[in-house]
Amino acid sequence: MKRLFNRLLPKSWRSTVVTIPVIRLQGTIMAGGGQFRPSLSLASTAGLIEKAFGFDSPVVAISINSPGGSPVQSRLIFKRIRDLAAEKNKKVLVFVEDVAASGGYMIAVAGDEIFADPSSIVGSIGVVSASFGFPELMKKIGVERRVHTAGQNKAVLDPFKPEKKEDVERLKTLQLEVHETFIDLVKERRGAKLKDDPDLFTGLFWTAKRGLELGLVDALGDMRSVLRTRFGDKTQLKLITAPRGLFGRFGLFGSRASATDIAAAAASGVLDAAEERALWARFGL
Repeated sequence: MKRLFNRLLPKSWRSTVVTIPVIRLQGTIMAGGGQFRPSLSLASTAGLIEKAFGFDSPVVAISINSPGGSPVQSRLIFKRIRDLAAEKNKKVLVFVEDVAASGGYMIAVAGDEIFADPSSIVGSIGVVSASFGFPELMKKIGVERRVHTAGQNKAVLDPFKPEKKEDVERLKTLQLEVHETFIDLVKERRGAKLKDDPDLFTGLFWTAKRGLELGLVDALGDMRSVLRTRFGDKTQLKLITAPRGLFGRFGLFGSRASATDIAAAAASGVLDAAEERALWARFGL
């Protein structure tokens, strides 16, 4: 409505200020999350995305800084962005900060154009599963593992039992299916921009400078410079933020949190932080 009203005014009276809504997607991608481990998921980002597309603006800008995580949550976020872009008939410009890799890159391809710093990390179009095995440790400390199941495959890949070849093969089959979905999505969005490189879908990652040559990004640049070049020096960026929650009026943990709740959340947060740290470390960050 504001843009329509602006067009009806004499040219000399029209406002030349363009306001661009900005969504910042930062962190690992996984369902859940909490006070000690904010994460990216459809639940945590849907409100921000909806709000941004409600702005009277020519485009929506998205800043991404994520090493990846859940392929399901990544695709759900991607799809919500694309659905709203089609519904509102708006272009989406994505700007990569330190890294948009794996699931982070899956979200990035929701952009009609992808920009990055020359030293940003992009790619890692692959699927990974990681765990630990403790069968020998159990013997050393004299602990007997007791697992009772109904269904012969209910305890596959148990970390306290020796790894079985058939279990690994089953896992790899699942990974290949997820990988194919990822590849198809990237090809659909990037199309002819992608270069014919044998390493493109192997899980390797590159700096954005090389990513530009491979067709993974469209240009090198930062958000403020790109948007002001495109829409004028008076362009304003409006960061879309979530409603008050974590430090809201009921305190850090809400009005009903007990000491046990706080301790459990803290302990879980430590473990999750280690997992998140490992994801970032893959890219030297």
